[in-house]
Amino acid sequence: MSDSLFTRLEAAVSALPARFPGPGGAVAVLKDGEVLIRHGWGYANVECRIPFTPSTLFRMCSITKQFTCGTLLDLYDDPSELDADVDARLPQLDEPSPGMLHLAHNQSGLRDYWAVAMLHGAPIEGDFGDREARRVIEGTRTLQFQPGTSYSYVNQNFRLISDILQDRTERSFAELLQTSIFNPVGMERAILAADTRAMPDGTVGYEGTVESGFRPAVNNVIWTGDAGLGASLDDMIAWERFIDETRDAADSLYRRLTAPVTFSDGQAAPYGFGLQRSTMFGRDVTMHGGALRGWRSHRLHVASERLSVVVMFNHMSAAQVAAAQILAAALGVPYEPDRNTQPPTALYGTYLEQETGLSARIEPAPGGATLRYLMVPELLEGVSAARAEAGSVVVKAQETAEGPEVVVERPSENRTSILTRCDETPGEDIAELAGVYRCEELDEAEVTITLAGGVVYGGFSGILGDGRMEMLQRLAKDVWVLPCPRALDHTAPGDWTLAFERQGGSVTAVRVGCWLARDLLYQRV
Repeated sequence: MSDSLFTRLEAAVSALPARFPGPGGAVAVLKDGEVLIRHGWGYANVECRIPFTPSTLFRMCSITKQFTCGTLLDLYDDPSELDADVDARLPQLDEPSPGMLHLAHNQSGLRDYWAVAMLHGAPIEGDFGDREARRVIEGTRTLQFQPGTSYSYVNQNFRLISDILQDRTERSFAELLQTSIFNPVGMERAILAADTRAMPDGTVGYEGTVESGFRPAVNNVIWTGDAGLGASLDDMIAWERFIDETRDAADSLYRRLTAPVTFSDGQAAPYGFGLQRSTMFGRDVTMHGGALRGWRSHRLHVASERLSVVVMFNHMSAAQVAAAQILAAALGVPYEPDRNTQPPTALYGTYLEQETGLSARIEPAPGGATLRYLMVPELLEGVSAARAEAGSVVVKAQETAEGPEVVVERPSENRTSILTRCDETPGEDIAELAGVYRCEELDEAEVTITLAGGVVYGGFSGILGDGRMEMLQRLAKDVWVLPCPRALDHTAPGDWTLAFERQGGSVTAVRVGCWLARDLLYQRV
């Protein structure tokens, strides 16, 4: 390692605890298969004073998905052999089922089961195991889109893969991970840590801030192929070394995992086999993050540079940002290049997306705008008064024969949608909203709307119980959002759009959805 590289990395790594404060963390940087940085700091368990070291077991969460797909590819040269197994696990689906590759590439069209669980009234910190997962998944009647045509992040895609592999091989998924991945790679401490309540070596994930204090995060989910990997920093170093050692083998596991993926129309897809494919600082990168309440992690690999970065936090700081900063230091490039922006004033407003019924809010922000549509707000850079963009989305105003409209292009989802501006004029009779609405798609799940002292509240109920009542926020005429900042999983669904429908002036239904689970119609009871 050159002196300049050492100086840059040392400065970037030493800054992590202050930039991303919390109980503890770990980071590794590898170049050409050699470890440049292997460092842990703070505490894995502050109550028991257990230090966070490179051998500390860590909950890797959704980074698991690439290992699930690696196990699939190790056992089956052609995963489509298992398409019928997918169909058998969706007995109520009223349309053609997705195939195994649709699951692996997040192109299944299914609604995410962690989000749907909230519609079924799941308590935020309630128990959610195999039985609950099966009930939610088997209740699927329709898809969000035709399999293969678009992208949506769906955790149960990978639970289905691991469950099917278990049934097909008559071996536990923990054993399959061990024989297909951990043993060949040399991940000596890695395990399937399916129970999120505790880690076997006492590592704890924490919520909170420096100002409010940190407290142990409560999780009661049992998960498998979607997010169950438990691994140390040394285990992840072994994975990155394995990737480098096998880089030239045409049939190597990581080359198969990162092979080009397309949508059904031939357009390149930026996600496949549990890995995101993107560019950072002008280089192609494969990567994935992991998150649960109390846990954040991120790993990335730049094949052209033979460079890998792994970051782990047992708190809620943005591990993906930390990994990007470390990568910039390793490459010797600025983390934030200079940009010329201007406010996209013509875009500001509240909208409904015609295709999905989801709300979208475009609001002023320094240097551009904030788009509130996904689970978390997206920061857009202003290009002109009528155009703004980020790495994964372009938003632009345009004139049509029917009048002005706002177009949203999301190449990563292979999707273009139209936003219709909402009528934000106050004055509708909010008393008309109160009542109970029922969704046939979700086994008669309900949403109850009440006026408590003149304030509108809403709550979901279903096969998992009665969810908490939340105060609704009015966006426009008959368009409200029910906030969901916490859920069983992380990241939570965010705001649920409730778009009320009227006939003859009377409210008859409400269209409910978020990006993870869209376009569900609830009829008034």
